[in-house]
Amino acid sequence: CPKRSPATTRGLGGPAVPRAPRCPRPSPASSLPAACSSFVLPSITVVTWNVGTAMPPNDVTSLLHLNTGETNDVDMIAIGLQEVNSKINKRLKDALFTDQWSELFMDVLSPFHFILVSTVRMQGVILLVFAKYYHLPFLQDIQTDCTRTGLGGYWGNKGGVSVRLSIFGHMVCFLNCHLPAHLEKAEQRKEDFATILHMQQFEGPVANGILDHDLVFWFGDLNFRIESLDICFVKYAIDSNVLSQLWEKDQLNIAKSTWPVLRGFQEGPLNFPPTFKFDVGTNKYDSSAKKRKPAWTDRILWKIKPPSKGLGTGGHRPSQGVLSVSQLCYCSHMEYTVSDHKPVAAIFAVQFASKVDKPLVEIYVADEWSRPEQAVVRYKMAVGFHRSSWDWIGLYRVGFRHPKDYVSYVWARSDDGERCLEKQLCVSGLQVMFSEEALPKGNGEYILGYYSNTSSSIAGVTEPFQISLPRSEEGSSSTDSSGSSSEEDDSTLVLLAPKSRSPSPGKMKRHRSRSPSLAKFQGLILRPSSRDRGTSRSPSPQSRCSVPRNIPTIHLPHEELGHHEVKSKELGQAAESPDSSSFYQTVQEQSGLRRVSADGSLSRADPRNLGLLPALRLEMIDQALGRRQESADQGYYPCRRMSTTSTPGCGPSPKEGHSP
Repeated sequence: CPKRSPATTRGLGGPAVPRAPRCPRPSPASSLPAACSSFVLPSITVVTWNVGTAMPPNDVTSLLHLNTGETNDVDMIAIGLQEVNSKINKRLKDALFTDQWSELFMDVLSPFHFILVSTVRMQGVILLVFAKYYHLPFLQDIQTDCTRTGLGGYWGNKGGVSVRLSIFGHMVCFLNCHLPAHLEKAEQRKEDFATILHMQQFEGPVANGILDHDLVFWFGDLNFRIESLDICFVKYAIDSNVLSQLWEKDQLNIAKSTWPVLRGFQEGPLNFPPTFKFDVGTNKYDSSAKKRKPAWTDRILWKIKPPSKGLGTGGHRPSQGVLSVSQLCYCSHMEYTVSDHKPVAAIFAVQFASKVDKPLVEIYVADEWSRPEQAVVRYKMAVGFHRSSWDWIGLYRVGFRHPKDYVSYVWARSDDGERCLEKQLCVSGLQVMFSEEALPKGNGEYILGYYSNTSSSIAGVTEPFQISLPRSEEGSSSTDSSGSSSEEDDSTLVLLAPKSRSPSPGKMKRHRSRSPSLAKFQGLILRPSSRDRGTSRSPSPQSRCSVPRNIPTIHLPHEELGHHEVKSKELGQAAESPDSSSFYQTVQEQSGLRRVSADGSLSRADPRNLGLLPALRLEMIDQALGRRQESADQGYYPCRRMSTTSTPGCGPSPKEGHSP
């Protein structure tokens, strides 16, 4: 990064410090999105940071270069974190909800139209990959992997996590590593890196190993140190800004020329001070009794796969093999003081010929939806597109955070799509329509995206369009009532299976999920897994608001049902509806108990409910149990409503030995 006039800025959580040199703004490759040019020139930002179990800072805009206009020309951002707090209590919370670091980066990047493409975590090692929304259809074959190397491969405090994907037809892999520490562990670092390269394998016909990809970004807390030189000389070189005298003693620079496993990896010049080790909250190097020697432990490297030996016509290499990488920036950020490491960022300009000029799914929609009957979506699929019956089209608000952060959805039709694929041609006659109740009311900009369950990615998107639907008094009152109940009852907890085949769980409400795998809704409900749901494979989005029908409910005594009268009437109407035959199907008597079983209609609900755990609803019954005990003492067992249409009478208490 070029030097600028000395200036100071107040660090986050520390005193005034010298401002780190800023990276030059990359020149724009094209005024149009990369997908529209014949040669793709995407800019990729890579960030690595050992956060030292610290809480996220309040602001990361300078780290991501969001406050300088540089991100306007950046197409993708890969963020590698190490030593994220992974204690038992934190891991349990992060298993249910998105971790705070991921939430922070999604919150900061979504206003700039960056969408979380993929994420992977191994204890304290996290990798996040973001991209501009209009690039999503050209990011396919997304896979993740992780390798533990701590404690002989049994512990994940050290190791590597990776995200691999196809970018415009070229295979790219991001590898975030945390290697063993200390000066004398150089050989161990070499062995661990070789183990990671050997263990991580991906599915598919091409690029099964990490080094088989066309482009590999390797970054993280690699823990390489400075040999031979004592701490006094190292600090003198830093203070005198003669960092080049330290380069030849850097272990990674030495290893790149001697280790075969590092052959072909490139790195920009280390024109920034060593990023380890600092006193937390300051920009002073380690002043503790250990007085560790400063070192460039946090690094970003890349490797281009050598071109194939085959020649095209005329003795020239095929154009699709063209690939070059230019590093536009490589710098640290001294203003962040929450950890004993400083974060490091690099911006790359990647140039390769485009193999893909059309998305797998093209979506056509009107410029504005001002009436519900205009909510018609037409789409066509490319030849060879591997569709699934679980594919769906999501309606996203502009600024959404991840592919499952939708406002509404509709299942993609399967019958016409299968006929289209059988004939090996693409038709524009496939269409679906959003129901009126599924559409957001009011004015706003939205985007439609076709989510492919096979590739776990968005295969097609539209440009932003306007939705302007009036807010009716009836609709607003019902919406307000549902919203108020949502505010009053915040006892929401939903568990999502690790590998869900569907969108994240949650009811179709106008608020958006803040997590790719979790959304809030009323009731403590653990929903059944897909193999327990029944035979329906195409749930109807319109039934997303229906009452779950196989969830046992604990009812209050008869004398306390007054304030539940409204809810009972609603349930009664549902039971008396044409679908009541499937609502209450069988009533069995077992050990003096009546048990109501429902059909598999739970599957006809929001797709975000698929693949979950068995159902359980907890209700407040402290007072009910107290009064029930008084009735039992008097020899009578309180009434229990088994359905909304029947009211069993009260009877004597059950015999001893029989559970109530």
